[in-house]
Amino acid sequence: MYFRTSDNLNLYYETQGNVRSKRSLVFLNGLAQSTLAWMLTVPAFEREFSIILLDFIFQGRSDKEGEVRDFDRHATDVKGLLESLKAERVNLIGISYGSLVAQHFAVNYPGMLERLVLLSTFAQKTPYYDALEFSWQRALDVGGYPLMLDIMLPVVLGEGYFENPLIPLESLKRSRIEANNDPWALKKLMAAIHLRGDYREELKKIKAPTLVIHGERDVLFPVHMGREAADLIPGSRFEVIPGVGHTLNLEAIPQTVALMNNFLRTA
Repeated sequence: MYFRTSDNLNLYYETQGNVRSKRSLVFLNGLAQSTLAWMLTVPAFEREFSIILLDFIFQGRSDKEGEVRDFDRHATDVKGLLESLKAERVNLIGISYGSLVAQHFAVNYPGMLERLVLLSTFAQKTPYYDALEFSWQRALDVGGYPLMLDIMLPVVLGEGYFENPLIPLESLKRSRIEANNDPWALKKLMAAIHLRGDYREELKKIKAPTLVIHGERDVLFPVHMGREAADLIPGSRFEVIPGVGHTLNLEAIPQTVALMNNFLRTA
């Protein structure tokens, strides 16, 4: 299904789970992910929650046209979709890129948020991250997304995943390339990160109960970056999953689901 944004672009979304439930879960993708990234996570929640999955503009099945969107604009797109679905208060779960959209949503639209879960998140970039981002941009310029993906995977997946992949690496690459095969769209997505300033003071404004989950061996955003973000959000919980890297919705599904289940059901 598609939602028409205020600037007349088509944002792809899916609804699953218990559509009669008064509690909603909204999942927000990582940079080069699509709604498929949550296919092994959703079953744990589909009996109790109404579930909304979406691809950001420039991502997956959503439109690739239009000008660069910052994270506030992505958050506004999410707000518009939720209003169209009459989802008044939601539980928002975002990973990596999606966690940044979730941060902005929590700051800008606090009245629409019940609980917030941030996976593999950060408050501000580091010089090390800037160097990684530059290498991805160069790979995209030289060899398109297939080369960028080859360079990305050893950073966004932990060592253990390569030893025992849940989804074979070639199958994973193929699905990612099929979902995000437009290099200009990827550039526009990445521009939002490049242009994002220090968000530490803004995180202090988040009022929703918040859970931050991080992989112990996250190379892209090391644990200290997630811990800093959690420390800035009043009353938040911070959990580290041992032995895994950045892509928690692929590398650590049972552990992540267990932590989220406990958090979402806590009074």
